Amino acid sequence: MANHGGERAGQLVGRERELAALREVLAEHRLATVAGRAGVGKSRLAGDALAGLPDAPWQRVVRVVWEGCGPGEPGALAAAVSRSLAEPRRHPEAVGTGAGVRELARLLRGSETLLLLDDIDPVREECTGLVQSLLSAVPGLRVLVTSRQPLGLGEEHVLSLPPLSTEPPEAQSGDAPAVRLFLDRAAEAGHRVDRVDLPHVAAICRSLEGVPLSVELAAEQTSRHRLDDLAKQLERQQCWLSSSRPARPRHRSLRCAVSVSYMLCERTLRTVWARVSAVAGPFNESTAVHLCASGTVAGHQVPACLARLAALGVLVPVRDPGGLRQPRYRMVRAARDFGVERLKEAGEHAEAVQRRAERCRQVAALAERLWSSGSQPQAVHLVQEEQEELRAVLLHALDDPGQADVALDIVTNLWFWWVVYGRAQEGLDHLLPLLPLCPRDNPPTRSLWLAAWLTAPSDPDGARELLGRAWSTAILDGDDATLGRIAHVQGALALHRHDERAAAEHFHEAARTIPYRAIGGPSATLSLAAMALAQTGFDPRAARKSARRALTRRGIRADAWTCFVARYAMAYVDHRLGRHGRAWRRAQRALASLDGSLPAPYGTEALRRLTADIETSRRSSLLLRSVPLSCAVIPLPEPAGT
Repeated sequence: MANHGGERAGQLVGRERELAALREVLAEHRLATVAGRAGVGKSRLAGDALAGLPDAPWQRVVRVVWEGCGPGEPGALAAAVSRSLAEPRRHPEAVGTGAGVRELARLLRGSETLLLLDDIDPVREECTGLVQSLLSAVPGLRVLVTSRQPLGLGEEHVLSLPPLSTEPPEAQSGDAPAVRLFLDRAAEAGHRVDRVDLPHVAAICRSLEGVPLSVELAAEQTSRHRLDDLAKQLERQQCWLSSSRPARPRHRSLRCAVSVSYMLCERTLRTVWARVSAVAGPFNESTAVHLCASGTVAGHQVPACLARLAALGVLVPVRDPGGLRQPRYRMVRAARDFGVERLKEAGEHAEAVQRRAERCRQVAALAERLWSSGSQPQAVHLVQEEQEELRAVLLHALDDPGQADVALDIVTNLWFWWVVYGRAQEGLDHLLPLLPLCPRDNPPTRSLWLAAWLTAPSDPDGARELLGRAWSTAILDGDDATLGRIAHVQGALALHRHDERAAAEHFHEAARTIPYRAIGGPSATLSLAAMALAQTGFDPRAARKSARRALTRRGIRADAWTCFVARYAMAYVDHRLGRHGRAWRRAQRALASLDGSLPAPYGTEALRRLTADIETSRRSSLLLRSVPLSCAVIPLPEPAGT
């Protein structure tokens, strides 16, 4: 079907730069395409670019809007263009459905014409051939196309239209473009938003990813919902957004707009869309293959399907294809909600959620292996990339006890993420609610140990109770690695009591018990470095020997964080022994060894304070009350006499 106009609602907001760019392109090029995802405002921008242009290089504009989700009969687009061009009384033969390129060219000659082909995705293949032929046959013709993806012609100039920004302009006062659109459309609906409610508006616009259609539909809800409630509802689901305005020209619901893209996909593409929608955050091709490859979808088909979904605007590339690493994608929020609906209709949602959780367990296990095998930067980068999805799976497990064991494995394997990079409280927030979901007669030993370690600073008694449960199971299992790590946490608790001798004994026991290259937790060398720090309070010379032993242990260079801690211990002991110049140089070398591409590990601030203490000629002592015992027991320096 074709439509020659379309009603307009409200002024264009936040598109000043794109509007100027499109007008410039139309003045210089014969073929331009405005491309972008559903609801981003392609048609509106095209209409405003043509309206009120004083020096347009064309004499007339012919607009053809393709309505509907299907391609129609062969030649349907050409027939629609013919009906738009013909005057039935003078050219009745041109009104039929069989109009060819020659007849269209005859109707287009005689005046400079701009042909606007709007929303032509269902007939994109026919449109490509038709436009190419008409441009060759009619030298004075210009064509403007709006679609989800470009036509792919050589002379085509593409203007990719992104969503509106949800952040305020840099170095300028005022609201973000998406917020301004929401306020404008809410005012049209008769609702004035108070400035105190702007944070809720900003949250709504971020949740809707700045897509103009979504923002406009949400703004119409201001008469029915409080803004804070609306923000919460949109965090849960978005496809319910719709308009009750009869004058709205197109896309009266968000579900309708997304369904058009869905109807453009064949069966395999729809299946991949639905299955990938189970992922909450960015994902790579491996994750997509793990989720999608079953039944009618083969693993080798998935990467091509992802690329096609990205071309349709269903997926947004987070890392473009072509680099050394796998491309990464993020699904548009409205498309993900729509895909989840299709997944539930197909009865595959529970299986997809389980596959997703198992994939996250694999990611966490891989990260732990990388950390333990000396590839710590790669481990951290992997967790950084996957942390949004890992967090979503851990939160989902609280509502699905059947996934508690998977979630506990994930949390426990990420021990280094919570400990080394200052995320102890986040780790506890995930870990403590999961422990009661596991059978008490078969407690997960490593999870209990990790919970005790992270709990030690805030709840020593609770940490001891957790250690007791972990110790009993570890003894029965003959798990020396966990027994040694329990001793390490006992050393931390002894430091909390200011009992440095007992702490040194516990750390010594941990260093003796943890096997060489035992995975799943800190190494024996870390316990040896912690022992050196504890010994500093009562026997600095023994502490220096312990620190030196830690620095000469096998594999220390492959364990970057343990090496950093051992260097801190050596610098701290040298300072306590009065070797201030040597201590300062050691501290500087330790700081220089840090990888600038990673977050600063735990202990960095302590080392900087030690350096400052040396430079100001003050002695240091253990500031036990400031030691975050959930981590590696790194004492912070304190001036003597405090």
